[in-house]
Amino acid sequence: MKKIIVKQYDAFSIKPGKGNPAGIVLDADNLTDEEMQEIASKVGFNECAFPVKSNVADLRIRYFTPGHEMDLCGHATMATIFALVTEKYIEFKRNLTIETKAGILSIQLTEEQKTYHMRMEHAKPRFKPFGGSIKDLATSIGITIEDIHAEYPIVYGNTGIWTLCIPIKNMDAFAKMEPKTTTFPSILKEMPNASLHPFSLKAFSEDADMHARHFSSPISGTIQDAVTGTASGVMGAYVATYLLPERKGQYDLIVEQGQELDKDGRVIVHVENNEDITIAITGTAVYVKDIAVYI
Repeated sequence: MKKIIVKQYDAFSIKPGKGNPAGIVLDADNLTDEEMQEIASKVGFNECAFPVKSNVADLRIRYFTPGHEMDLCGHATMATIFALVTEKYIEFKRNLTIETKAGILSIQLTEEQKTYHMRMEHAKPRFKPFGGSIKDLATSIGITIEDIHAEYPIVYGNTGIWTLCIPIKNMDAFAKMEPKTTTFPSILKEMPNASLHPFSLKAFSEDADMHARHFSSPISGTIQDAVTGTASGVMGAYVATYLLPERKGQYDLIVEQGQELDKDGRVIVHVENNEDITIAITGTAVYVKDIAVYI
């Protein structure tokens, strides 16, 4: 058997035990696809990331849930870049490019308050309508149809991966959410493998603009995500597309997530709405521990 060291970093927080955990394997160039998948399955985090060499960018990152490979993952990207720089695998530089299955994306790295902040470009926003039963959708996450904001559309959104954006009217609905994950594919007829992302234009914390939870696709092998970078990017694109289309220029939104799991984290979403809508997010990470995996 081969011993692999997986480094746990918690993203979107500077406190270990908060934010969203990701497993990072820094020596991944010689691992096969099957080995990466086995490592991710054994670690059990929502994502494990494997930085490898790239011919078209500074590096390539591959992302695996316990169940399958993902095109992109925001929190694992934050953790990977933080790990590579702090472990001296790459030299600190302000601008990096990463090759992902969602495209070649830009990363801006800054050092503030004795830690690193990673700004990650997202893919061009896309949206598609949800045509299923709203009542069944509400039931699938343990809430009622009255908890969903009737004035705003329920849509599939993508800034790197697809998720279903569910606008929530009542903040107390978040605490009672209980996902019935196996029912998702029958309700999400247009995109059976999409995740669900209920969110609100309100927040519990005074320093945040929006609140969210995130429930995983059944194929991922996980139930929910503590703090979700890619879906937070979709939230910013949703605001610019459906709620504030007249607001032009650049503005930021602070998304809180994870309080229901005692994993409170923050994602800064950068929205630029000019001729096109462009999205980026900024986050932090913190080292937690090494995990030994045998494959």
